[in-house]
Amino acid sequence: MPSVHIKRIYDPAEKTDGFRVLVDRLWPRGIKKEEAELDAWAKNAAPSPELRKWFNHDPEKWTEFSKKYKAELKDNEALSDLLRYAEENKILTLLYAAKDEKHNHALVLLDVVKKKLK
Repeated sequence: MPSVHIKRIYDPAEKTDGFRVLVDRLWPRGIKKEEAELDAWAKNAAPSPELRKWFNHDPEKWTEFSKKYKAELKDNEALSDLLRYAEENKILTLLYAAKDEKHNHALVLLDVVKKKLK
């Protein structure tokens, strides 16, 4: 079974990252595209602009955000791309820019991807 992880894009790239995919809709501040060491950018795997703005990284909204984001992912074609990347490369790292490592969309996305791969 493929191995899927998340990591902040600001952390150094490592060979153990496997296939690296940015899963943010917006390009992260301070990162040059040529230095990001990305294999893909899955903009559409990120929450909708409306959901992202509503959540605004507020931990009090985390549970509701997770439910709404999972609902958005149900019909999202970008999820199929992520599953294919995982199966083709065996190691997939989903990259995100959020500072909060306990309340960010990549955690939700990681959970959804892992469940789909089982």
